[in-house]
Amino acid sequence: MLDKKTVREFTDELASKAPAPGGGSVAALSASIASALSSMVFNLTIGKKKYDTYSEEDKNNVIASQKSSEIAKDDFLELMNRDTEVFLKVMEAFKLPKSTDEEKKIRSLKIQESYKAALEVPFEVAEKAFGMYKHIYTAVKLGNKNAISDAGVAALMLQAAIEGAVLNVNINLTSIKDEEYKMSIKNKCKNYITEGRRMRDEILTLVNELI
Repeated sequence: MLDKKTVREFTDELASKAPAPGGGSVAALSASIASALSSMVFNLTIGKKKYDTYSEEDKNNVIASQKSSEIAKDDFLELMNRDTEVFLKVMEAFKLPKSTDEEKKIRSLKIQESYKAALEVPFEVAEKAFGMYKHIYTAVKLGNKNAISDAGVAALMLQAAIEGAVLNVNINLTSIKDEEYKMSIKNKCKNYITEGRRMRDEILTLVNELI
């Protein structure tokens, strides 16, 4: 499993001629790192003097966002593992026999199924990463100001994860024949990128004002 490797082992494998892991797993890892940074900001906030002055509502928001960030960190690592697994299944589908019409039909069906499965993982990365923005925003507004730059880096990593994941969605979409399905996925991904950039820029503006 990729998440069990050391950083050096992972980057060495990434740099090798092996077809996986690739950009999809890196996008998921970027989202995990963003979530970890978000969690760190909250952990450096809870229990501090300023935190004690917060309203109960703000305290609850900080605690809830910390828990969500921690869960997301691990969820994205699992998606990193899955991205490599589903890519290898696409390669397996192309190796199926195609000597007879029946074999060709089965092979074509399996290829379509594997491409859909392969794009659903990065799509989930993009979707869940977009959902992380509200927690990073909370980190900027209520987090320890000494760690405000870390929240900014989290936003940058998160948007890289979203756009990297969408690239991997799109490259798999080119092989999908279901046009209605393709259009639905494309529209959602476009929204994640557009709104994600808006949220990233809003967060970075706040961060730079507070530094």
